[in-house]
Amino acid sequence: MQCKAVAFLFLFMAILSPSFASSFISDNVFHSHASTGRNLLQAKKACPVNFEFLNYTIITSQCKGPEYPPDRCCSTFKEFACPYAEVLNDLTNDCASTMFSYINLYGRYPPGLFASECKEGKEGLACPPSASPEYASSDCIICDPSSLLTLLGGFTVLLLSKLF
Repeated sequence: MQCKAVAFLFLFMAILSPSFASSFISDNVFHSHASTGRNLLQAKKACPVNFEFLNYTIITSQCKGPEYPPDRCCSTFKEFACPYAEVLNDLTNDCASTMFSYINLYGRYPPGLFASECKEGKEGLACPPSASPEYASSDCIICDPSSLLTLLGGFTVLLLSKLF
């Protein structure tokens, strides 16, 4: 019976574990996300990240006009945006347009600056693999959902082993 419990745990973890974070910021985030055509009736989900209160000085202190040096602008943009690559690449939410609204508000950048200057490959901007989501609360006990699943799975196996 304990073997069945372990098999159930692995199946449960495989189904519910979150996928690996995206390692690219897709070029799609640079394009307008206004609803057109068939998307008219498809409302975007609210962004799970509150971009309003993030610290934009990473970008605004280095990416300054009138030159807007691409090396500084793009590296600081990636430093700011890569931790949010997964939600920014999700075209069903409004995260990319919200983020760019605040970047342009705080930095007063010309429209399309980052889209025209920041190009790396056909998949978009490459993010370092260690870019972890900053939107996870720093004061949480279990910040990573997969850790919570592991803990829950461990308790389940312990409980099932005691019952059977």
